[in-house]
Amino acid sequence: MAVEGIARFFRNSLRRRSVRRDEPQDIPPTESKIDAGRRPGDRSSFPSSAGHLFFEYLVVVSLKKNSGGNYEPKITYQFPKRENLLRGQREEEERLLQAIPLFCFPDGNEWAPLTEYTSETFSFVLTNVDGSRKIGYCRRLLPTGRGARLPEVYCIISCLGCFGLFSKILDEVEKRRQISAAVIYPFMQGLRESSFPAPGKTVTIKSFIPDSGTELLELTRPLDSRLEHVEFRALLQCLSPDKILQIFASTALERRIVFLAEDLSSLSKCIHAAAALLYPFTWAHTYIPVVPEQLLSTVCCPTPFMVGIQKRYLEEVLDQPMEEVLLVDLCEGKFLKLVGDEDEILPGKLQSEMLASLPTVSNNIMTSEEFNVRVSETFVQFFVKTIGHYPAHIKWNRSGQGSFQEKSFCKAPTSKTCRRFLKRFVKTQMFSLFIQEAERSRKCVEGYFQQKLNEYQEQKKLRRLS
Repeated sequence: MAVEGIARFFRNSLRRRSVRRDEPQDIPPTESKIDAGRRPGDRSSFPSSAGHLFFEYLVVVSLKKNSGGNYEPKITYQFPKRENLLRGQREEEERLLQAIPLFCFPDGNEWAPLTEYTSETFSFVLTNVDGSRKIGYCRRLLPTGRGARLPEVYCIISCLGCFGLFSKILDEVEKRRQISAAVIYPFMQGLRESSFPAPGKTVTIKSFIPDSGTELLELTRPLDSRLEHVEFRALLQCLSPDKILQIFASTALERRIVFLAEDLSSLSKCIHAAAALLYPFTWAHTYIPVVPEQLLSTVCCPTPFMVGIQKRYLEEVLDQPMEEVLLVDLCEGKFLKLVGDEDEILPGKLQSEMLASLPTVSNNIMTSEEFNVRVSETFVQFFVKTIGHYPAHIKWNRSGQGSFQEKSFCKAPTSKTCRRFLKRFVKTQMFSLFIQEAERSRKCVEGYFQQKLNEYQEQKKLRRLS
């Protein structure tokens, strides 16, 4: 495997794209094109509209011995096989297929045949040069058989972010694998022929299983599609609320953050959850939920990153020349390394409100969706109260082009700590991208964040009148 070539590809595709409103910009198409009627805050790194194919590929990655006697991950099956690709498409596919095995077995090549193995579900994200992202949904399992054998990974590559739904698909893949690998592929063909459902809608997949007959699998998307790619409970199970706020503060200022965990599932769930706290903003820098061993050195760069690394590589991580990094141990629920000002970034009053609003992880009354909404709402309200006045600080010319007035925006809050936060936050790339969208048109259909801004303004008006 040409690890150096893959590392070079990732250095190029995951480089920071600096954006300033007063300079010419080279913004990736996925971040600059706005659907008609969208408001700032409805952006996403993952397309999620109905009608897309469920997935681009299903690949099986197995461990094979190389010439040195070590096991190396290799793609042993790919569905579908794509033909008649243009040269650029073929090169992109080759890079993608070359990278996938590393992320399916990110924990190196020190494997041996096993008689028992608990299946693991995890995901990774691959970022293209144009900024678009593909997600790999993985189930690592021990195939049925006699004696010791090696685990294999079933990996579904999709541009759609819906982790709960794909986890259910992987359950079906594993169930069929225990019967025969041949039973998996008709099921995946049926899935590929179906359109991705709209939020709150269900698609039914027919599939034949020997000795069971035809089975119907119903796949339903959550009604609130903003949160279908996260599980906040996993983050709160690993970290206390005050530490989550410090992580949130670090991500808001686009710092370098490393998450450490033993198992791949916790690692990918927690890093996805941490990134989702930024809504209505989107993390725009290096983002790798599970970093393969061979790529450890490529992500420890002087630009912002949010990465997940297995704890077995802690020594290697500490040896990297990283300055001003937040090192998060998800196993112990503590920070191994801090910048030192994490608890001073957010305005104190708002921090107290957020801590009071976050649900406890022991809350068993809420469903997973209700829990996600409650957590998300806590952080949405933070941005409503800190940057919600931005529309009043966009000047519009006769042609309908807006111009954001940064100085007046930062001076507007009465709270000194809020003004201090805004002076730092307006310099981030995520805020620049958000404002660029806001400056394009004042005539847009309201999105979720805009609805929350309107509700907050109405509440303030009622308080003044009462």
